[in-house]
Amino acid sequence: MSELRDKPKLKKVLTHTDALVLAFGAMIGWGWVVLSGKWVSDAGVMGAILAFLIGGILVLFVGLTYSELASSMPKVGGEHAYALRGIGPNGSFIASWAIILGYVSVVAFEAVAFPNVIEYLFPNYKVIYMYTITGYDVYLSWVLVGVAGSIIVTAVNYFGAKLAAFFQMVMTLLIVLVGLMLIFGGVTNGSMANADPLWIASSAGFLSVVIATPFLFVGFDVIPQAAEEMDMKPRSIGKLLLASVICAVFFYVAVIYSVGFGLDADSREVSVLPTADAISNLFNSDIFGVILVLGGVAGIITSWNAFVLGASRIIFAMAETYMLPKWFGKLHPKYGTPTNAIIFIGLLSAISPFFGAPMLGWLVNAGGLTIVLAYFTVAISFLLLRKSEPAMIRPFKAGKSSIIGWIAAILTVCFIILYLPGMPAGLGKQEWMIFAGWWLLGIYFMITRYKQYKLLTYENIYEDEDDVKDAV
Repeated sequence: MSELRDKPKLKKVLTHTDALVLAFGAMIGWGWVVLSGKWVSDAGVMGAILAFLIGGILVLFVGLTYSELASSMPKVGGEHAYALRGIGPNGSFIASWAIILGYVSVVAFEAVAFPNVIEYLFPNYKVIYMYTITGYDVYLSWVLVGVAGSIIVTAVNYFGAKLAAFFQMVMTLLIVLVGLMLIFGGVTNGSMANADPLWIASSAGFLSVVIATPFLFVGFDVIPQAAEEMDMKPRSIGKLLLASVICAVFFYVAVIYSVGFGLDADSREVSVLPTADAISNLFNSDIFGVILVLGGVAGIITSWNAFVLGASRIIFAMAETYMLPKWFGKLHPKYGTPTNAIIFIGLLSAISPFFGAPMLGWLVNAGGLTIVLAYFTVAISFLLLRKSEPAMIRPFKAGKSSIIGWIAAILTVCFIILYLPGMPAGLGKQEWMIFAGWWLLGIYFMITRYKQYKLLTYENIYEDEDDVKDAV
């Protein structure tokens, strides 16, 4: 496998600020606009806040394991590299394949969410009926808006990570400004009467919010995916990762509070976009609803943009290590981006709108399960490396003992159980079909490419032993 040493390198072009806005923008997509009212209705304001704090605790503990491993192995692919060194080639394949579906599901989610938000701004734009999927009528104009968005975001990523980071910066600033406006309205003009009841005594409702949180918080791990392109000290990678998680937890909790106190229960039930209606009610003007929707559009774009970047990097890493066809490992000679992987993700994104709006819920749940599976493999890699390589260079160390890894592993197992059949918030038929189809494809690649990667070791992706040391 000496040919790995001759492969072109990704360019180190991302700064501290680039990394932070990539991760935060990835976690704050469209969900806070379209789903926050449902969270409050299902669990109450306090129940929904508690659900997100529980999800935040999971992500913080998992994030600590990521932070240590990312600072030790600042290489493209994140989970791919950690599991390769901690578990071995097959563990690396499983971790990588799991997180790819999580990322692709977010990309596809945003491609479906984008035409939905345009419908709020232009209610009568849907024309030329095509067909009906599970009761939802699909129109050509609706589909074309999603396809057009896919092309634009794919092109931004194609022309370089720095352009994608600048794009992310502008959109993230818009989200923050709109989010602060909503929070200010909730704190100053919110009503306790709107929030009543604060807690809804329904385990199914509460758990349905809890299991949505891994999907909504996924994005901090975009930092490890692009670690090889970050021009900073390895210890800073771990710090930025944790900072992005804390910012996202605060944002979601504040939005839930503002929507709960800004819009009464009856209005939330009939609202198409409860968050937009909440801010309109808080400031007694419909124009604020339009402004919030524009912030939601920015959220769609930041999440979409970041996950095209993240998914393409881990696909690139798998191709570099023979787990996927070498076609996915092509780097653009000028822009330094994995162009074929980006184009592939773009095509999947462009196809998604053809399945209509019902795809949104299916992707949240199916993608959420594979995300938690990937988190579990990272926690196991953390534990195994703490035991097998105690002297490994760790610029950012998540505690002296391995307790952080054990807590992360136990929490991820608890979350995995919530997705299983028979649980109050277990996956439905469509979600399991997506999940099963993805893993059948993964098994095909494992079987057909096993001979090519079975002897792979972590050191194979470095030029020599000194390169490993220089990287950290």
